[in-house]
This record gives sequence, C-alpha cells and structure tokens, in this order.
Amino acid sequence: MNRWSLRSRLFVLIVMPLALVACLAAAARFVMAERMSQQLYDDTLLAVALTISRDVVLSDGDMLTEQLLDALTNALGDPVYYRIEGPEGRFVTGYSDAPPRPDTAEIDTGIPYFYDATSFGQPVRVVTLREFIAEQEFGGWVTVDVWQTKIQREALSLQLFGQSVVLMAVVVSAAALLVWFGINLGLRPLLQLREAVAERSDGDLRPIKRVVPKEVRNLVGAVNSLFARLTEAFALRDAFISDAAHQLRNPIAAIQAQAEAATTAPNEAILRQRVTKLAETARRTGRLTQQLLSMEKARGRSETDSWQTIDISALAETLTRRFAEHGMRSGIEVSFNISGQPHPVFGDQIMLSEAIENLLDNASHYGCPNGGEITLALTFGPEDVTITVQDDGPGIPPDMRERIFDRFIRLNDDSSGGCGLGLAIVRKIAEAHGGTARVLESQRGALFELHIPLMDEKERA
Repeated sequence: MNRWSLRSRLFVLIVMPLALVACLAAAARFVMAERMSQQLYDDTLLAVALTISRDVVLSDGDMLTEQLLDALTNALGDPVYYRIEGPEGRFVTGYSDAPPRPDTAEIDTGIPYFYDATSFGQPVRVVTLREFIAEQEFGGWVTVDVWQTKIQREALSLQLFGQSVVLMAVVVSAAALLVWFGINLGLRPLLQLREAVAERSDGDLRPIKRVVPKEVRNLVGAVNSLFARLTEAFALRDAFISDAAHQLRNPIAAIQAQAEAATTAPNEAILRQRVTKLAETARRTGRLTQQLLSMEKARGRSETDSWQTIDISALAETLTRRFAEHGMRSGIEVSFNISGQPHPVFGDQIMLSEAIENLLDNASHYGCPNGGEITLALTFGPEDVTITVQDDGPGIPPDMRERIFDRFIRLNDDSSGGCGLGLAIVRKIAEAHGGTARVLESQRGALFELHIPLMDEKERA
C-alpha cells in the first residue's frame, strides 16, 4: 500500500471497512430472515394443527377431505401431513408413519412442541400438540402430529437473504462512488498545490502562498521553512564562491606573470630569484586552496553520522608535539597544559584537528613571525572543555575581535600573506560541535578560546 496514491489509499481505507460491515450486516440479516421465516411457518403450522384437530373431531375421526388438504398445501406451499392418536396411543386417523420424536421430547398439555425430523427422505418441520377432547367417540387425551417439508421456508430465507445482499451491494456501490467523488473533491487543493510546485523552475524558492486545507498547513510551513534555509544556504554558497574566485584571481595571475618572467630571465641569478618568488606565491596559493577546501569540508561534515568518541587531550597533545617540531626551526617555543579531569568529547576528529591546527598556525604566523612562545591549554569543566591558544604577538584590537572570524578578513598591517580563512574555519567547526570560538582580552598577545561540549554520562555509558 505504500506505493499507492493517496487517493487510492483513502478510497481503500474507507470502502473496505464499509464493505466488511455490509458483509457482516448481510450475514446477520440472513440469520434474522431464517429465524423470521421459521417463526412465521411455525405459527402457521400450529394453526394448521389446531384446524386439523378440530376438523377430525367434528368429523368423528374421519380423515381430512382432499379439498382441505389441497387448500392447506396451496396456502403453505409445501405438503402437509398429520397423525392423530387417541387415548393410550391409539391411532385415530392420518398417516401411520409419523416422524419419530426426539428422545428428550417432553409434551406438555396445551403447549406445542416443535422439532426437525426426516419424513419420506426429506427434512420436515413437526409440531406436536396434546389436548383433552371431551367427545363420546374418542374423548380423552389426544395427540396431534402435523409436519411439513421445509422447501418453501428455506426458499423464503434465501429470498430475504438475496434481497439483503442486493440492497447492501447497492448501498456499498453508491457509497463507493460518493467516497471517490468526495476524495477527488477534497484532494483538489493538494493536486493544485502539486501542479503549482511542479511548474516552478529549479531556482524558484519563493514561499508557497497558496490557500491549502488546515491539515497540510504544517507541511506547507515546513516546505516554506526548507525553501528559506535553502535560499540562505545558496546565498552563502554563492557569496563564498564569489569571494573565493576573487581571492584566487590575483594569486593565479601572479603565478602566471612570475612564471612568464622566469622564462625571460637574463641570467641564472635573476632566474633563481624569480623562481623563488614563484614558489612562494605558489605556496600561498596552495595554502589558500587548502583552507577553501577545509571550509567546505567543515560545512559538509557537520552531520553527526560520522562522529565518534574522541580523546581530546591525547589529540591536542599529539598536534602540539607535531607543531612544536616545526616551530623549533623558526625559534618558536610551544607549551602544553591540561587542568581538570580529562573527559572525551563526541565529534569529528578531522574537524577538531583542523580547528586546533588552524589556531596554532594562526598564532605562529601572526603572533610569532620572528619567534616567541605559544601556549596551548586544555581546561576540563563539568560540561565542556576549553581550548586556549595564546601567543606573544601584538594582539588583536577590540574592534576586530569579532570580525576576525569572518571569511577573508585580515588585519590592516597583516604582511604574512594569509588568506583570512583559518579563524572562520575554527568558528564554524566549534559551532558544528555545539560550542563557541572567541577572542579574549589578554595582557600578552592574542588569546583564542574554543569551547567544546563534553560527552554526558549517558553517552559515555
């Protein structure tokens, strides 16, 4: 049923229970018709038994006339048979082979007793009536047995049942047509909504303003909210691509110009000088490209499906040791401190590694270009871990402490050749993990602080 249309599903869910109820009603109607038919024929059979007993008494025990039997048969539709016994079971008149009574039969005076039996190879319905007759010829207790075949009463039951089936079929068919018409009429706003959305182009993300039933208003609201988020995401993506293209245009042009200049160098010394500048420009361009890819990687890995439990203290220590080995060549001293009880975090190890590396790289380029000291510290609290990176540089002006996390933002006196993406990547990774990134006021250089939530006890369990 999951592959069916909404129209077909509603139709089946409405009509099938209705058809089931109709079948149950027809079955109940058949039982009622059978009981009613039996009651009608039993009352008639009792009246015949009384008539026969009175006629026999008036005729002094003679058999019923052929005219009376024919009249009774024509009135009832089935042949009628009878037997009359006088006192002490003496046969008086009628048919000698009466259907046998059940062993449990108890005949009370004046109370008719009905039972089913077989006579002449056919099923019959029998009524037995016991009365006291005050007549000289055969006065005393008289027992009258009258029986009749069941063909007509069964035919009447089947006729009533057939009428019920036809009536139920007509009702269900009419209801099915009305339901189908009602479903089509009720779903017309949804079909119109579908047509309106289908006619839109792939770039049309305007909110849906069509009037819809209240049952689907929440759905339309969710779709409009999705359109709004997609519009915002596309706008950010377009702005990012535009900024990236603008940032790459100049380095690529510089590489091309320096490469052409290298091919026209008059001597080897100038050639080496121009090739060195070309290599430096290529290195900066490569760094810019790498950070652009990191920015997109941070955006694409924000889902928690690939996250795992991370020993953040061991990860930070490994990255600090690796950075210290390269920093020693530039006269940079790196220290690492941990305070509090270490706890794991739940996140993306690649993204967190990228954030810590960018903070260390930012401190080396802007805080210690000519050597100095960089401190990376982890402080574990009850709910989060605080990662701080501090350098010996000139620091960041207060009016730039928030803007420094925007893309392609660099300080005015920046001469390091950076592309302004490292801190933007750090903040985006922190927000993807439910944390924050900011710059604190410090008496010594720049102090960056990164908050990452810890795993709670349920997650650790």
